Amino acid sequence: MFEFHPSRVATIKNDLLSGLTVALALVPEAVAFAFVAGVDPLVGLYSAFIVGLITACIGGRPGMISGATGALAVVMVSLVADHGIEYLFATVVLMGILQISAGAFKLGKFIRMVPHPVMLGFVNGLAIVIFLAQLSQFGTPGEPGWLTDTFMEGSIVDVAWLEGSQLSLLIGLVAITMIIIHFLPRLTTALPSSLVAIGAVTLLVFGLDLDTRVVGDVASIKGGLPSFHIPMVPLNLETMSIIFPYALILAAIGLIESLLTLRLVDEITESRGRGNRECIGQGVANTVTGFFGGMGGCAMIGQSMINVNSGGRGRLSGITAAMSLLLFILVASPLIEQIPLAALIGVMFIVVIGTFEWSSFRIMGKVPRSDALILILVSGVTVVTDLAVAVILGVIVSALVFAWGHAKRIRILRRDDHQGSTVYAVIGPLFFGSVTSFLEQFNVSDDNEEIVIDFARSRVADHS
Repeated sequence: MFEFHPSRVATIKNDLLSGLTVALALVPEAVAFAFVAGVDPLVGLYSAFIVGLITACIGGRPGMISGATGALAVVMVSLVADHGIEYLFATVVLMGILQISAGAFKLGKFIRMVPHPVMLGFVNGLAIVIFLAQLSQFGTPGEPGWLTDTFMEGSIVDVAWLEGSQLSLLIGLVAITMIIIHFLPRLTTALPSSLVAIGAVTLLVFGLDLDTRVVGDVASIKGGLPSFHIPMVPLNLETMSIIFPYALILAAIGLIESLLTLRLVDEITESRGRGNRECIGQGVANTVTGFFGGMGGCAMIGQSMINVNSGGRGRLSGITAAMSLLLFILVASPLIEQIPLAALIGVMFIVVIGTFEWSSFRIMGKVPRSDALILILVSGVTVVTDLAVAVILGVIVSALVFAWGHAKRIRILRRDDHQGSTVYAVIGPLFFGSVTSFLEQFNVSDDNEEIVIDFARSRVADHS
């Protein structure tokens, strides 16, 4: 007889239910990001399934959710428009190979070089991006892509906003969803509050016959199993010159997002993931996705937060999310398409509130001014451009601030010893930033004939 420890049973239950919750929230996002990239909605859904399943099985961070993301989708727009979807599939395959190489060469450890102010800026900026992405659903639907185009390529000023009873109903349903998610855990933790909220709002809408938009209004999610497909592109240098720049950018963005999300989940769960294994897992997932008609993907911080906050901690939660998504595509699409968008918006608003580091406002006046400016800079650039650019810029600025601070720390003490020599005792680091200050400390015309430079209390960092 097999005996299961109660805590183990609870863990399995939490993983299964949180995975189902994540799958429900994945549907509109995968569809929306497919629209952004200019491809069929099923391409985004297949990507969410394949990338999510493979990374859940072999990735470096149990409990983290991966799928099609907006940061990658916006890079793909020009590639699809100029060269077609077959070149996108080839690019995704190459992207995966580059990510596998990054993991094999242990490049995942470089995530440790991201300073804490950059991490805070990344989290806050991402929360703002998730919030803005939901606002587009308060607009009047138009052509395919209305859901996200405004926030990926334009301004919220251009949105034709809902008015009157439609707007009031949407806001009311969103509020009900958020209230259930917030207060239900105080009564019971038997079921994930997000899943209960989605179910309750769906029943409310259909029980009262309320006129509000549902998932099916965005796009149909019905389809079959993804099939193996070799990208139909010429195998020559010209093709490589087209796809390699895109693949390199996509690989970098995907790994930066994934590794930063891994680090965030590490902090929340008080456990440690494996960065290099995550690089390889993401690479394998994207390579396979490219051969099955997908647009690739990376870690999704919003869905990962839903999973973790719903109790999902193990690989089973990610596997459940991926398999549930496939089930939706194959047989349950009529039911899933009836879920009100308001319920999913409410779930994402709760994610925004939980993701944003509200404590950053409190510490602004306590940390060095440079750290506060870096936090604000990274948050702003994340919203205006994308996460990868923001993080890279934040790391560069942090490095320059560090170099500037250490450049001013070098000192030289001059004395004459009993042997008639002039001794210069160097104190502080000697590197490219402090070379000028170092040279200005010497006065050769007043020195004795013999000069001694003592580096006992210094460290030479480079060849400068």
